Amino acid sequence: MPEEFGAEAIQVEERTAVFKGHFRIDRWRLKHRLFAGGWGKSITREVFERGSAVAVLPYDPLRDRVVMIEQFRVGALAHGDAAPWLLEIVAGIVEAGETPEDVARREAVEECGATLLALEPMHHYYPSPGGCSEFLWMFCGRVDSEGIAGIHGLPEEGEDIRVDVMAFDAAMAALAQGRVRSSPGVVALQWLALNRDRLRAAWR
Repeated sequence: MPEEFGAEAIQVEERTAVFKGHFRIDRWRLKHRLFAGGWGKSITREVFERGSAVAVLPYDPLRDRVVMIEQFRVGALAHGDAAPWLLEIVAGIVEAGETPEDVARREAVEECGATLLALEPMHHYYPSPGGCSEFLWMFCGRVDSEGIAGIHGLPEEGEDIRVDVMAFDAAMAALAQGRVRSSPGVVALQWLALNRDRLRAAWR
């Protein structure tokens, strides 16, 4: 980006926390430079503050299986989904003092009982930057899928997570049929389709 579109191109006039509950919403008033030159008018935006998160797709290269999870999602319910239990990949929020790799390993144990034997970075990106601060780190994690099953999650956090160990072809079919409707899962499975042969060779 040109230098004029760095930090110097933004003037924050006010930032106020307007809601604090399970999550937080801040109201920003600011203005920024325009591509055509000069400064735009002051704008007000509410931002859903999520911080950093991590998503990981556990993959068994020897058996060619992926480990998916299913859980209830209130956002899908609010959108009007009649069956808001989504087929997803493991994910969680980065807590103070944790690295993204720490979170990937912790969440794999908590959400599906899997120990990650190796980690391969995928992407890192903003899932919805128009109104949310969340920044997502993504990984593929090598696992031994034998014996991974059951229901997991932290009851004190209201988690009720069912594990689905799926053959790679079955996971791709689920993606093609629209059964994977959460963006980290869509991105992760498409990434695996592009990188599967390389991973199987490297992780054997």
